[in-house]
Order: sequence, then structure tokens, then C-alpha cells
Amino acid sequence: MITSEGNVVSYLNISSSQVRDGGVYRCTANNSAGVVLYQARINVRGPASIRPMKNITAIAGRDTYIHCRVIGYPYYSIKWYKNANLLPFNHRQVAFENNGTLKLSDVQKEVDEGEYTCNVLVQPQLSTSQSVHVTVKVPPFIQPFEFPRFSIGQRVFIPCVVVSGDLPITITWQKDGRPIPASLGVTIDNIDFTSSLRISNLSLMHNGNYTCIARNEAAAVEHQSQLIVRVPPKFVVQPRDQDGIYGKAVILNCSAEGYPVPTIVWKFSKGAGVPQFQPIALNGRIQVLSNGSLLIKHVVEEDSGYYLCKVSNDVGADVSKSMYLTVKIPAMITSYPNTTLATQGQRKEMSCTAHGEKPIIVRWEKEDRIINPEMARYLVSTKEVGEEVISTLQILPTVREDSGFFSCHAINSYGEDRGIIQLTVQEPPDPPEIEIKDVKARTITLRWTMGFDGNSPITGYDIECKNKSDSWDSAQRTKDVSPQLNSATIIDIHPSSTYSIRMYAKNRIGKSEPSNEITITADEAAPDGPPQEVHLEPTSSQSIRVTWKAPKKHLQNGIIRGYQIGYREYSTGGNFQFNIISIDTTGDSEVYTLDNLNKFTQYGLVVQACNRAGTGPSSQEIITTTLEDVPSYPPENVQAIATSPESISISWSTLSKEALNGILQGFRVIYWANLIDGELGEIKNVTTTQPSLELDGLEKYTNYSIQVLAFTRAGDGVRSEQIFTRTKEDVPGPPAGVKAAAASASMVFVSWLPPLKLNGIIRKYTVFCSHPYPTVISEFEASPDSFSYRIPNLSRNRQYSVWVVAVTSAGRGNSSEIITVEPLAKAPARILTFSGTVTTPWMKDIVLPCKAVGDPSPAVKWMKDSNGTPSLVTIDGRRSIFSNGSFVIRTVKAEDSGYYSCVANNNWGSDEIILNLQVQVPPDQPRLTVSKTTSSSITLSWLPGDNGGSSIRGYILQYSEDNSEQWGSFPISPSERSYRLENLKCGTWYKFTLTAQNGVGPGRISEIIEAKTLGKEPQFSKEQELFASINTTRVRLNLIGWNDGGCPITSFTLEYRPFGTTVWTTAQRTSLSKSYILYDLQEATWYELQMRVCNSAGCAEKQANFATLNYDGSTIPPLIKSVVQSEEGLTTNEGLKILVTISCILVGVLLLFVLLLVVRRRRREQRLKRLRDAKSLAEMLMSKNTRTSDTLSKQQQTLRMHIDIPRAQLLIEERDTMETIDDRSTVLLTDADFGEAAKQKSLTVTHTVHYQSVSQATGPLVDVSDARPGTNPTTRRNAKAGPTARNRYASQWTLNRPHPTISAHTLTTDWRLPTPRATGSVDKESDSYSVSPSQDTDRARSSMVSTESASSTYEELARAYEHAKMEEQLRHAKFTITECFISDTSSEQLTAGTNEYTDSLTSSTPSESGICRFTASPPKPQDGGRVVNMAVPKAHRPVLETRSSKSRHQLTHVPLRALGDLIHLPPYLRMDFLLNRGAPGTSRDLSLGQACLEPQKSRTLKRPTVLEPTPMEASSSTSSTREGQQSWQQGAVATLPQREGAELGQAAKMSSSQESLLDSRGHLKGNNPYAKSYTLV
Repeated sequence: MITSEGNVVSYLNISSSQVRDGGVYRCTANNSAGVVLYQARINVRGPASIRPMKNITAIAGRDTYIHCRVIGYPYYSIKWYKNANLLPFNHRQVAFENNGTLKLSDVQKEVDEGEYTCNVLVQPQLSTSQSVHVTVKVPPFIQPFEFPRFSIGQRVFIPCVVVSGDLPITITWQKDGRPIPASLGVTIDNIDFTSSLRISNLSLMHNGNYTCIARNEAAAVEHQSQLIVRVPPKFVVQPRDQDGIYGKAVILNCSAEGYPVPTIVWKFSKGAGVPQFQPIALNGRIQVLSNGSLLIKHVVEEDSGYYLCKVSNDVGADVSKSMYLTVKIPAMITSYPNTTLATQGQRKEMSCTAHGEKPIIVRWEKEDRIINPEMARYLVSTKEVGEEVISTLQILPTVREDSGFFSCHAINSYGEDRGIIQLTVQEPPDPPEIEIKDVKARTITLRWTMGFDGNSPITGYDIECKNKSDSWDSAQRTKDVSPQLNSATIIDIHPSSTYSIRMYAKNRIGKSEPSNEITITADEAAPDGPPQEVHLEPTSSQSIRVTWKAPKKHLQNGIIRGYQIGYREYSTGGNFQFNIISIDTTGDSEVYTLDNLNKFTQYGLVVQACNRAGTGPSSQEIITTTLEDVPSYPPENVQAIATSPESISISWSTLSKEALNGILQGFRVIYWANLIDGELGEIKNVTTTQPSLELDGLEKYTNYSIQVLAFTRAGDGVRSEQIFTRTKEDVPGPPAGVKAAAASASMVFVSWLPPLKLNGIIRKYTVFCSHPYPTVISEFEASPDSFSYRIPNLSRNRQYSVWVVAVTSAGRGNSSEIITVEPLAKAPARILTFSGTVTTPWMKDIVLPCKAVGDPSPAVKWMKDSNGTPSLVTIDGRRSIFSNGSFVIRTVKAEDSGYYSCVANNNWGSDEIILNLQVQVPPDQPRLTVSKTTSSSITLSWLPGDNGGSSIRGYILQYSEDNSEQWGSFPISPSERSYRLENLKCGTWYKFTLTAQNGVGPGRISEIIEAKTLGKEPQFSKEQELFASINTTRVRLNLIGWNDGGCPITSFTLEYRPFGTTVWTTAQRTSLSKSYILYDLQEATWYELQMRVCNSAGCAEKQANFATLNYDGSTIPPLIKSVVQSEEGLTTNEGLKILVTISCILVGVLLLFVLLLVVRRRRREQRLKRLRDAKSLAEMLMSKNTRTSDTLSKQQQTLRMHIDIPRAQLLIEERDTMETIDDRSTVLLTDADFGEAAKQKSLTVTHTVHYQSVSQATGPLVDVSDARPGTNPTTRRNAKAGPTARNRYASQWTLNRPHPTISAHTLTTDWRLPTPRATGSVDKESDSYSVSPSQDTDRARSSMVSTESASSTYEELARAYEHAKMEEQLRHAKFTITECFISDTSSEQLTAGTNEYTDSLTSSTPSESGICRFTASPPKPQDGGRVVNMAVPKAHRPVLETRSSKSRHQLTHVPLRALGDLIHLPPYLRMDFLLNRGAPGTSRDLSLGQACLEPQKSRTLKRPTVLEPTPMEASSSTSSTREGQQSWQQGAVATLPQREGAELGQAAKMSSSQESLLDSRGHLKGNNPYAKSYTLV
């Protein structure tokens, strides 16, 4: 194992150790670096003994170890003996007594061979021993030998003799570490202990190391010697006579071979006489190469002569050979002029002299162009003078083009040479090329480039400058400018004037022509006058309107491009530095509004005019003050002290001047009572001008919430945080009610209600009993939480007066009313509980008390008023009556509200009380609106909705930046109706929601509203010129044209590049300056320019093209978009290339289009094949469990499902129309909707309720757990959330009764379950809440709550089948494949057909590629009585149909089990209840093959306004419940906009129902047959 420190630990475990386990143990560790070991002895107690030892063979001359291994413990000693002699007896023997080892060093055969005995003393008088025999072997020893020196061709004999060692001995030979090959012809002779090696004819291949190896039983030894064969030298390449060219390199070849490698030496004899060889001095010019050849790098005439090559290696005689080197002289130019001058138009001669081997040819060239004698103005003559040749070139007359380099070439058979002559023809200079380097308002800087100087140094320049309209005679001249300068500045230029400029150059020969003429306009100068008529007008608490006019015309000094407004704050802590704002000019009169100023603050302001040159003088500073505003902060140090039971004293600190934002008008105190039941009292406010106030007339011992705000003339400021103060305690009021009733002949019960005014904490109650009144005969005390008392031991038939008093720490309160009671033997039934109102939050358990007394004990029953008619309450799993008469409702709902009466009676009388149960629910959503926006704030206002029966405790405001998933929230006081969010981003959209909270909890979230702070993205003014100035290498950009849109600029990115290139040059800034300069541009080049300017509201881009100027300041031609052909035009081949290229592109596009069609077709075929495979697999699975069930008719009872796209819609489906109902509607269904009808109606109504899991996008949570029954949680707008979770299966239950099928109304709404449910849990109607996506018309925002269907595969179909088999109701069902559909990716083209009704579906749910389904048909029930409730086939209209064909879907129903069975819904299944209502009929005449109805026409309805039923309509909703004769008419739903009054009444009947489709235990009501089908969606 490896420890945490990196150490490797190994363990050896010995279990049940025995004596033989003792001994020395060794642990060895090794890695790539080496090996280490450790050993130690382990002693095991027991009889000592010696392990058996084997005989040992030792090698003479080496060390040997003999081990005596002892086991057992203890023992006393270990000793070694040889021939009865105790060891050691010489220096080579060492005995280790501790471990029993004997070491023999340098073993000798005669002395050390023999038997050794190990003796171990086990006990003082007992020893044991064992012996081992040592045999000594002697290794062989070879007498050393060496090879003498041999030459090639000689014979060799070498012996190898083993002078000692045990026989037998084997001797072998090796050459260079390997056996000697037979091809060498080597003979080996072995005799006993000798071996000889013989070679008859030596050659070079016999060279090498020869080894003699001797072996015996002891060891193998060897001896090695080297054989070297020597060879005399001989030539491989002999020297031969050669020619060498003067100045070139030459190699004199000579190479030889031999062994050892021979040495080559060169000798030299100068000249052609008798050779007298002398050694050659080797140097850098003369070298001997590695192969023996002689290299002469640069041959000279002195190198001519004899050369000798001598070879030797001390073997045999030396060899040598001589050769002769002849040096040839190439043609050479010996004399010529390097440079020469000529004056233009004069005659010129140039000569050169050549030397070398004859014949010599001489020719003239001018800059690589050969001069022919026939050429005009050139004449060549040649003559020989002794050994030299002289050639002369004449030029007549000379011109500028003659300036340059002439060359004189001499050529013979051995080489050539040339002389270069530079001819300079002098003349007056060319004029300089001038350009503008810089232009300012009063100076112009020139830069010039000198042209041809006439081959004579420039002596100076003359510059002339004039107004464009003047003649050159009146020009201003500057003469003799230094020739070292290339630029000059012309001063005293009038701004904005146009000038013409030219130059002359001068040299010793004369003056040049005038240069190019440049026309340039001087820059503008900054304005000399301020803006006129500057006026200030405060427009709000944070803005000032500024108006002014342009400066006087003669002081503008150019075109006014814009203005700078400087403003500063005059207040405590102000820095008095001007803040500058730059704006563009719009005309002679200007207007600008300063925003985001401090409130009610004095400001000073100046205005400056700007042109391209700069900013002019400021106007005179003007002072003004911004308007008042509400205070920014609440009063601080708010304190409240209760001074009496009915008064509270409040004090606070006055606000600072900076926080007031105006002139203080006073303070407002807002306060309200926090009642004991959690409700809030009336919100009141009191105004004062002092920082203190005393509140009078308050409720005693009541907790008050208090807030204070300051207000100015502009309105109320920010409220302070709530503080809580309770008034002082006082004596309580009288009990609100008292009852007394006889329980027997000697006992009465007294009950009472707590005082309406507690005025403190009730400490106890005192019950007084008197006879006669007011004589108190007894006084009883009751605990503060008791509200009844039993008074015993009273006299029969005597009247007693009873009253009750409440007591606080302040004392007794007023007494209650005095009541009279008489104990009776036959006491009538009386109820001690009081009638009244009971309030409770929903989803809680509530106990309605009903304490009754009497003799005998009375019976208690509870009744509930239903539309004026009391009926006995329903006793079920949620409602029960306790033994004490109390009525308990668990998980109370809104529909539990109402009047409950408790009736108690016995033989002598009865009594009744009525309790009004009010269920509090979360508040309704407030109506949120935007009341004001600025660049950094948004003010929201709202109207509260229904408070749900409980006072609003506060609000939660949630906000988010558009397209952001991060939401912030603020708690808001319940007394406020507006809120302002500060520090928001400028020009940015925000989303807002508001939630109200009451004592029950938070209510529905309001609709998402959106608002944008003021400001917009930047813009570039069309009136402004982007390019302020352009020259040859630099461009100044005018950025004043950028308008920030009211939001500060946050980033500025500029990119530019020359046309035709791909690399951009980028510059980035975090702010925007007035101008920007592009440096180091290319001269006379077109550029692309693009800018991107961003602020918090967005970004703006601007593209432009510009061209730098030529060197002379002129512009370049514009860009040519079309391709310019050459003078010769396009050749036939080029035209063909273009034609081929265009044809290839067209063919490629066509092939790509064909490929896309093929891929799409294949994908469609693959989807079809996948769904066919799914159907086949499902049929195979079902065939394993198919069971024939008895049918009641010949028709197969199956349910064929339509494709169900997840949605949140309410549909009405009839023969002729299909309408969309508002998605916020909720339909509650009652028993009356499905009761037996008194009259036959030719109508079948189907109610469908979908339970669907809805995924929610990121954002404010939609908490539907607190939604009220019968309402819809808020709809949200989508923030482009990612894909939501997909629902994989859908389960549909169908409940129906047989009725004549004339038309069908299908009401469908999607419901959301608040939390996932475990398998087997019970669904309750009260736990379901409708969720619906909203239709957004603002900026194409869709719902935040979205659903999505999922495509089916055969694996999912198989899993759905297996899930169905596990359900209790379908365990023995028959499964049948209904059909599979193929659909396109478009939501309007599903396989079963396309329904016109797609407008509300496509916006929330995309269609998928396929769907398959099967039907589960339970077996025939055994109860024959259920045949009456069998469902018959009825026409079924599919939700999706094609226009070209009618759907063949039909809806048939199969028998159900008893509906009392509990239905378990898995969390991922959707449950659809289809409930049919009507009178029994004979609709069995409809066969399964009946064709479906025609596809429906659709019309798109936007979100209609929810219509509330009138009281008259609501009250009429019970008539059909009692009579069962009313049925729904076409379109009878509460939310259609074209609803009539009678129809609204029908809708109200549904929505006001207080009964649930499921009872409290999740059982379905009634005994209807059922069928179940599965649809993969």
C-alpha cells in the first residue's frame, strides 16, 4: 500500500505460526534506479533443530558461504567443525555465531575441500548437528600470447596453452567476438589442453581481434590479441600535366592506398628547366586535400613549374610521380577612368587599355546595352601598342540620357575583364514637387521633394505665393532658401483665404522651370464673439431649458458647427467646475434642455460657439434654480412612545436641505392598526409642520404601524420604515355575549364571548351567580382561554342571575348583560355556542364548534345553506362531525364558504345557531401601469385587486432588464400605490410584475408590463461633415456629429483599411472626443472606414469611404466598380475562363438544391419507417397478452384518440363551428351537470379537463400553490427561454353516458399541478390551476409559460404499453393498435390532417414528426346491471384533419369498473376526463365505420375580456341543478366576447359550482363505465 506521504509499505502476515516458520526473512524493493533489501530473523519458540543442508561446490580462488539454518527457540550456540577441529583455524575462515554462517575466503582445493559439521547447543547438556560436503573446483588459466607484426601474403601460427585447471578442458576461438567464419581459411588444431590457429596466406580481411576461450566445470576464461596485416602503398590516381588559368583555382590530383594509410607529400620546382624539387610551404592559398590532391586557390604566374607527389607508409618502398603546371593569362583591363564629367551638348571621349593572351577583343556597353559602331552619336576606335590594346569611345553631342555607367569589356580565350566608367552630364535642375504639409488659420507649411538636380548640387530655392485671384507679378517671393531644407512655413496668412504657391530650384549650371502650382485654402479660426441672447428656463426639478442665438456674423470666423454648454452647481459642497456638453447647431436660434440635474439647486450656465477651428469666447454666466421636487429621503430617527391607552407621541429629525429638494411644507404621519386577527385597520394620516406629533383617539392596547414623510409643494416624499408601537393597557370592555342553559336539576352551563374591546391581555374571566340579584352568592374564576363554565350544586326550580366580567392587569372591566337561568330536571336542548362569522385562511383545517347541553343530552346535526335551502352537510374524508358536536372541515376551500347551521334537539326542546364561514384566499393580481419615465428612473402605479377576504399586508415588485434572466425585487408598504425605481440604465427596456400579499400569502402575479427609460442609441447628424481635413497621409475625423441620444457614450470603435485588403486597423475608446486623427496612411489611396458607437440604449454604425491626396495635394480618381479591361481587351482564353467559372457555380447550386430535396425525402422515409417499426413492435408486445373478452355487441368497443398538441385553450367543438375561448377561463363541473334529465334532449355534452405538466422559463416564479380555485395564475411573457422539459406520455380517461348524439360541445382546458406527484397519489380538483400563454402584441413577446410536445419512437411506445399493463384497472385488458400518423415539421401539416384551427397552437407548441397510439379495452364486467350504463359509439371530430380528406376517427367507449375505485395518476401522465350529459337514447345506431365530420372553419380570437356574471345570472344557475332540464346551448361559455345574457347565466352556473369532479379522496362520483387509451405525444 502507498501512504499519504508517498511511502510504499508491504506486509508479511503469518497465521498460526509454527516452529518451522522461524528463520531469516528478507524484504527486497526494486525500481528502475536500483535494488535495496532488508533482512531480519524471526524466532518461533519451540524445540531447536537444523534445517537439512545440501552439499556445496566451491570455486578455487573465490569466496564461499555455508549457512547453518536453525529453527526453534531458544538455543545457546552455533559452532562449525572440520575434521573435528573447531572453526576457524586460519585467517581465511570466519564463523558468524549469531546466524550460523561460515565464510571461506580465497578457497583452496587442498585445504578447504572436505566435510563441515554445524553443531547447535539446544540445551546446556544437549546439542544437535548436521554435516555438509564442500567440493572445490579449479578454473582454467591461459598462458598469455600476442600476434607479431605481419605483412600481406605471410603465414601465421599462434598457440593457446591452458597451463592449469581441472580437466576436461574445452578450447574455442573467436574473431571480433564471433565464431571464425570458414571463408577466412583459418585452421584450428586442438590437442588436450592446447589449441593452435594457422593462416597460410594473410590478407586484409584477416585483420581483427582473436580470442581463445577455455572452459571446464569451474569456469570459462579467455585471452585476446589483435592481428594487424600491413600493405605497401600504391597509386590510385597518378598526377598528370595540367593548365591553370590566372586568378582561378586549380586541383592537382594524386591519391594512393595501403595499410597503414599512406602519407602524401608534394614538392615543387619553379620554371621549365631541370627540376629541382623543394618542399611546398602550405598556406591559405595552397592546401593538401584529404584524398592527397593539391589545391591552389588563386593561380599566379609564379605557380607555373614541376610538381612531385610522393607516397609512403613504412611498408615496402615509397612511390612518387611528377607533373607540369602551365599558367595561362586571361584578358585584363589595365587602365581606364573611373569617373568623368561632361556638359550637356558638348563632345566627350573615353579610353581603356587591355592586356593578356592574344587575340583580345574589346567592346563597349552602357548599362548592360552593347554599343554598336553604327549607333548615332557613338564612335568606337581600337589600336595595339606593344603588348597592350587601347580602345576609345566618342560621344557627340552629350545629352541627359548619357549620364550613367559605361563599361569597357576585354575578352580572350582564357577569360574577360571590364572597366566601369561613370559619366556625369551636368545641366540646370528639374523643378521640385511641392505639397502641403500643414494648413492652419494663419500659416501654411510646404513640403517638397527635389527632382533631378542636373547632376550638380542644389544651391538654393525660390518660393512664390499669391492670392488665387492675383497675377504672379504681385506674388510674395522668398529667395535662396537653404538647399538643406525640404519644408518651409508661409506666415501672415488670412484665415479661410485661398492661395496659389510655386517654387524654383537652382544649381551651378542654372535655374529650373517653375514647379507645380498648388492652390490651398487656410483653415478657419475660432469664433471671436460669444453667442447672443442666452436665456434659461427651469422646466422640472432636474432640467433647465436653454435658448440662445449664434454670434455676430463677422465674429464667427467660419461656419458655426456646434456649441458647448458649460454649467456648474452653486450649492454647499459644489466644486464650481463647469460641466461641458457639446451639441450640434440647428440654425440661428438654438434650444437645449439640461437633464439629470440636482433638484431645487442653483446653477450657473455659459454657452460657447464652435467651428472647425475651435471654441469661441463664453457668454456671460446666467444663474437660475431648478424646480422643486418631492423629498428624496424619509425623516430619520423616527420614534414613537405610547403615552396612554389611546394616544402615542411621535418625534423625528428634520431632513437636510439636500434631501428636501424644495421648501418644506410639513410632515405627514401615516398610521394604521394591526388587529389581533391579523387584519389591518383603516389607514389614516395626519399633517403637521413640527417634527413631533401626538396621535389621539387610538384603540386601546393596539399595535400600530407608523410611517412619516416630508412633503414640499411638489408632493409627498419617501416614507420612513415602519415602526410599531402598542398603546397602553386598560380595563377590558364587557363580554360580547353571554349564554346560560340548564344541564340538569342542579347544574347550569354558562358561555360567553370575549369582549369586543380587549384593551389588553385578558388575565381571567369572573363568573358571578346571584339569587336574588344583586346579591352575589358565588363567584367563579375561569382561565383567559376558556369561554364556558359549569356551575354545580344549584337548587331546583330556582331562578339565578348570571353575568361575566373580563379582567386585565389594569383591573376588572364592565360586566356583561345579566341573564336569568333556572335548573330543570327536564332541561330542553340548548346550544352554548354563539352564532356569528368564522374566518379562516384556505387550505387549513377549520373546526366549527357547536356545544349543546340538555337533559337528556341533545342530538346535533349540521346543515349548509344552498341558495336559500338548507341541506345536511356531506360527511366524507374531508368533512366530519366530532362527538362533541363540532363540525370539522379539512383543507378548507373557497367553495366551503357559506352559512352553516347547527341544530340541537332532545325530547324537551331544540336550539339552532348559524355560523357564516368565510374562507380567505390569496389576493387577486393588482393592475400595474407605468406613470412616468426618465432616463434613469421609472415610476409605477397600481390599483389593488380583490384582497381575498384579508387585508393587503404589502407588495412585492419584481423587475428585470429586457432579455435578462436576473430579476430583482423590492418590498413595498401596503399603503403605497406607486413606486419609483432609480438608477436604471438609460434607454433600456425593463419588465415589471407586482404581487400583493395578505394574511393567507402572496397572490397572483400581475401581468408583465414593459417600460423603457428615456434615451436612444447614438445617431450621426446628416448636417455634419465626417471628414474635417484630408491630406496625403493623415485624416482628421469630425466626431461632433455623433449625438448620444440622451444616454452617455460607453464605447467607440473605429476600423479602417485600404480598398482591396482584408486586414482592418482598429482603434477603441471608452468615450467620444470631438475629433480623431488617422495617421500613417498611404498616399493617394482609397480607404474603407466604419465606426461603431454604443451607449446603454444600443449601438449605431456608420460606414464611409475616403481617399488620401496625391503628393501635390490633388485628389485621386474615384473608385471604379466595374472591371477595367486592358488596351488589348480580354483575350479569348480569359473570357472562356470566366464563362467556365460562372457555369460551375450554377451547376454547384443546382446540385446542392437536388441534394437537399433527396435528403428531405430520405428523412421523411426514415420517419415513416420508424413509425411503422413502432407499430410492429407494439403489436408484437400486445400479442403476448391479448385476451378475448366478452362483448355486449358485435361492434368492437375501442377508443380512437386524436393527436393532442399540448396547449392551454378552452375549445367548443360542434358540427359546424369551433371557437376559441379565453385561455383564463375555468369550468367547474358538478353532479348536476351529469344527472338524469327529466326531458329528452337531443344533445350530448362532453367535458374535457386536461392535467398537464407545464414547464416554466427562468424568471419570476409563478407560485400557483396559492392561487385561488376557479382563477388562473398570471400569464407571463417569454424571455426567449431554452427548450423546456418534454411530456412523453399522455393518458386519457373517458366517462360518458349513452344519449342521442346530435352535436357535441368539447370544453378543453389545461391545468397545472403545483408540485410533482408520486405514483399512486390522488388528484384533487382543488389542487389544479389553469395556466395559459398570453398573446403578446408588443415587440413579438410570447408567453413565459410554455409547453412542448415530444416526438415518439417505438421504444417510447413500448414503454407506454408496459406502463399500461401495470395499472390495476387494465391488468387484464385487451390492447389494440389504433393507428400511427406521419407528420411534417410544420405545425399545420400533421398526418391525420390539418385543422384550420392552428393559430393558438403554433405560437406555443411546435408539432413533432410522428405519433402512434393504442387502446386499452377492459374485459366484460361480471355485473350485468352495468349494461345500462354502457357507452355507445358516437361521432368524434378529430382536432387535426387534412383539408383534402375526411378523418376516419371515431370515438367509441368500452365498459368501466365502478367509478368509486381510486384512480392513480403517474406524475408524467395527463388525465383527460370526458363527461357526457343528456337523456338515454338509441345512439347505438351509429356504427364504428361512421365517417368523421368535415374539417372545421376557424377564426382567430384575441384575448377577450373576462366577463363576470351578473347576480341575477348567478342566482339562476341552481335551477338546472335541481330540475336537470337545462342544457348548454351553442357557445354557452362565460368568456366569449359575443356572449348574450342568458348564455352568461349558463356559464355562471358552471363557474359558481361548489362541487368537485372528484370527491375528497380522489374518487370519481357516480358509476359510469370507462375506457382508457394511451397516446404518445
